[in-house]
Amino acid sequence: MEENHKQGQPPGNYHLEDMVMKTAAQYFGAELLQYLGIRQQVQYIAPTELVQLEARQMYQDFNYELEDRSWLHLEFESDPIRLADLKRFREYEATTSRRYQVPVVTCVICTADVKKIRSEFTEGLNTYRIKVIRLKDADADQIFADIQKKISTSEILKKEDLLPMLLSPLMGGTMRSKDRIRQALGILNEPVIKIEEEELRKMQAVLYALADKLLDEMELQDIKEVIAMTRLGQMLMEDGIEKGMERGMEKGIEKGIEKGIEKGIDLAKKIFRLNEQGETAEMIAKKCNTTEENVRKILEK
Repeated sequence: MEENHKQGQPPGNYHLEDMVMKTAAQYFGAELLQYLGIRQQVQYIAPTELVQLEARQMYQDFNYELEDRSWLHLEFESDPIRLADLKRFREYEATTSRRYQVPVVTCVICTADVKKIRSEFTEGLNTYRIKVIRLKDADADQIFADIQKKISTSEILKKEDLLPMLLSPLMGGTMRSKDRIRQALGILNEPVIKIEEEELRKMQAVLYALADKLLDEMELQDIKEVIAMTRLGQMLMEDGIEKGMERGMEKGIEKGIEKGIEKGIDLAKKIFRLNEQGETAEMIAKKCNTTEENVRKILEK
């Protein structure tokens, strides 16, 4: 994961993109855990945010309740696992187990290019260990080659053809993780892809989540530009504008707001101004390039 995650801090856009991460977690649990060798069925997505007594927040990647009522704590690591990481996982497990009264097992998907990965340590009388999952033996290059071959012959691609591709950033191969995610997003836009739009957004969400957890800041920015052109990206932008309007109205423009939120405030101001001029909701929506539903929501606040 990125360093800010390792220090127990949420990413700066945590609240804005929480919906996408939850979508990715749900899809990961429902469709992709079997590819990682986890056979138990996921019952539901469990909380990932813990607040300690010293007012410190800890953010985990994905938590799942399994059919035996235990919890699976899934983490992503692109660097070699260090002693500090193991102690952090142990703290997560202890806090989660105590708070929710459940047994917890941590599985770490590690993409570090090292032969041996540290998975346990002994301290005092106790030995703590995690389960390490590695897909380095799988060849991402071959997966993309097979998919491109099908695309070149106009063969219809279904969900089953695409699921391994979603895990390609975790696999071995010569392509960089960023290039795999970028190429996978491009493939999801191919006309031979025959899946429902909701399913497509979930797949895009998984790729976005992996980018957020595996790439550095510059690489992630590049992927965000690609995501912005997808339906998922449009949803993110709409969500950001809506939250911007809410925050702007609550806190007031004079207090200053984050970049991107100003768009929502400007839109709200324009809608109120046109409404005062006697414009109908339909006309306001056309002039503001938004929907009548959004116009009515803003005017009702």
